[in-house]
Amino acid sequence: MPPAEVEAALLECCGSRRWAQRLTAHRPYPDLDALLAAADEAGYDLAPADLAEALAVEIPPGLHHAAPHSAHLALRAAHAAYESRFGHVFVMCVDGLAPAEQPDHVLAGIRARLGHEPDQERVVSAEEMRRLARGRIIELVSGS
Repeated sequence: MPPAEVEAALLECCGSRRWAQRLTAHRPYPDLDALLAAADEAGYDLAPADLAEALAVEIPPGLHHAAPHSAHLALRAAHAAYESRFGHVFVMCVDGLAPAEQPDHVLAGIRARLGHEPDQERVVSAEEMRRLARGRIIELVSGS
């Protein structure tokens, strides 16, 4: 693929332009493990501005439309409190969790992380972004 197309695809995995450019520039990767290792390394090197750029395009985790109205309200309130405290959306990788487990896990995560100091939460958010990017790269490469 041409570099611009690769970068655009990678930006769907993590919204940091610097992260996507770095991965694009170091192609080709011999295998998926090498690509994931490079993605992790680039994720660990995200500057605060790069993380903010990535978080700005994230959509907070939600609920299935069939979930009870009260659950949607509780989650919206928790997201609003989080965004008010930290200035960006809440991100959490829920890969490996059954859909039925995700709402409770997300709500518990928001509540726990609301107690973090901003610097501590920045570290946790960066780790969650790395985990999200890994899962998205695997989906991208596998075509699922």
